[in-house]
Amino acid sequence: MTSKADAAGKGTVTVTLDGTNRSTTLPLLSGTLGPAVVDIRKLYGDLGIFTYDPGYGATASCESTITYIDGDAGVLLYRGYPIEQLAERSDYIEVAYLLMYGELPTARQLEEFRRGVTYHTMLHEQLRRFFDGFRRDAHPMAVMCGVVGAMAAFYHDNLDINDPRQREIAAFRLIAKVPTIAAWAYKYSIGQPFMYPRNDLSYAENFLYMLNAVPAEPWVNNPILSRAMDRILVLHADHEQNASTSTVRLAGSTGANPFACIAAGIAALWGPAHGGANEAVLKMLAEIGRPENIPAFINGVKDKNSHTKLMGFGHRVYKNFDPRAKIMKETCHEVLAELGIKDEPLLDIAMELERIALSDEYFISRKLYPNVDFYSGIILKAMGIPTQMFTVLFAVARTVGWVSQWKELIEDPSQRIGRPRQIYRGPAQRDYVPLDVRG
Repeated sequence: MTSKADAAGKGTVTVTLDGTNRSTTLPLLSGTLGPAVVDIRKLYGDLGIFTYDPGYGATASCESTITYIDGDAGVLLYRGYPIEQLAERSDYIEVAYLLMYGELPTARQLEEFRRGVTYHTMLHEQLRRFFDGFRRDAHPMAVMCGVVGAMAAFYHDNLDINDPRQREIAAFRLIAKVPTIAAWAYKYSIGQPFMYPRNDLSYAENFLYMLNAVPAEPWVNNPILSRAMDRILVLHADHEQNASTSTVRLAGSTGANPFACIAAGIAALWGPAHGGANEAVLKMLAEIGRPENIPAFINGVKDKNSHTKLMGFGHRVYKNFDPRAKIMKETCHEVLAELGIKDEPLLDIAMELERIALSDEYFISRKLYPNVDFYSGIILKAMGIPTQMFTVLFAVARTVGWVSQWKELIEDPSQRIGRPRQIYRGPAQRDYVPLDVRG
């Protein structure tokens, strides 16, 4: 395989099939940022071969203008804006507008968008009764999958994906109603009455209200905790073509309705290797048990023959540091200081692990820095949110990213139904043997 640049400055790659006189020239495509990509669409037609890339780690499945990640440099951009700036200066609703429409809104646009989301937060009352069909001890993510998928049965008046206005209405409904569904899934699991959304609260405040309020007494907003929740939502709003986003796009490529596509994304997010990472951090801390057990745990991590797993450190994409982690670290310490939590073993263990990770050469040399899941798990634990709700909160945050990616897919004329190839290693063709002859 050889590559070169053509007269227009665009690259090409020539692939020659060994042992034959057959070759093909494939174009190199370049994005605004990131490495060049070989366009292999002609490869099978010209040479009769496919590429093999388990997990699609070296394959671009689409063109996108939404999110950019440079894992080596620790960069995350939403529509070109650094995540650090958005987390510090913006809020979730403004970031949602940015992800959906590509530009930061004017004051008027932001107010109209905020109002549109706010006035879509209530659920159809018949959908409220849908919750009663679940067992009381059902996992909230199971409820999320079911209820979000069922939205197509309750909001079927705007499901024409070829109509831009209907796509926008569906997007508003998802962004607005998923927090209500999430909060009600939690309330259902603990036997408390559902709290209806309030239009006088911000997006993060309203979510915390529906999670924590009860009819028997007034709910008081804590600005520090609401700001922490808003940052968690912003930092998890989108993350390029991860497993759940790719699932949403793959489902969307079939022409499935947006509620079904987002339900598919929620199901993919449920996996412990994806959205369950911060829940896994708390389980790890619980297994350590007490701060004095940390040295033995660290020795197990360092022992190549041990099966001890270190959760919440390092990242598959970010090879240096997770840019979201610094913001979460600051937020974590703000929340702990605000709540004045003392004598909480899990939090004591977490803080000691953080200290070791930032000073121990084993961690530093391997770039095993605390990631966003490590800090978000601690924050949510400190705020009294049970671990089974952690992935649910992730789904709430990621809904706008999924919706934006789905919308981009539908509006891209080059997209086709997803159809990955395979290497078949089963038996070659063989003839059926009658049962009485098989012995």
